[in-house]
Formats: sequence, structure tokens, C-alpha cells
Amino acid sequence: MITVEKLNDTTFKVTVQSNTTTTHNVTLSLSYHEKLTHNTITPEQLIEKSFEFLLQRESNTSILGSFDLPVINQYFPEYESTIQKMP
Repeated sequence: MITVEKLNDTTFKVTVQSNTTTTHNVTLSLSYHEKLTHNTITPEQLIEKSFEFLLQRESNTSILGSFDLPVINQYFPEYESTIQKMP
């Protein structure tokens, strides 16, 4: 289960409950949110989809504890195109 809590306009706390519960601090700029979603979903929804993407590729304990959302694309070059196609 993925829970996204907005701390301020650009910072979110994400909790992933699995065999081990993990917490992650994620930053997301308004411009990156608009680039990926054209404002069709909320920042919280984008972060949740991003964690779903990550969890298909690695365990929650392997996800960085703190990161800026665009960093995902450095590890997984297909990230942006995949996210833009997700319903």
C-alpha cells in the first residue's frame, strides 16, 4: 500500500507498506509535474503512480529514502514515457 502525504507545495512524504514499511521524502517541482501530466492528475497521484512504477522494478527497501522525482529517469530511462501512458 502506498500513502502520499503532502508536506508543502513541492515536498511529499511517501509511506510504502509491504513486508517492511518504508518512508520516503520526495520533491516534485510544479514544472516537472506539468511536463509529465499536463495537469491531468494531482501531484499526489503522480507520485503514487511513480512508486507503482518503481515497485514493479525493485523492492520498497531499495528505493531511495529521499529524492527528487526526476531522478527516477536516471535509473530507469523508460520512466517518463511509461508514466505518461499510465491511466
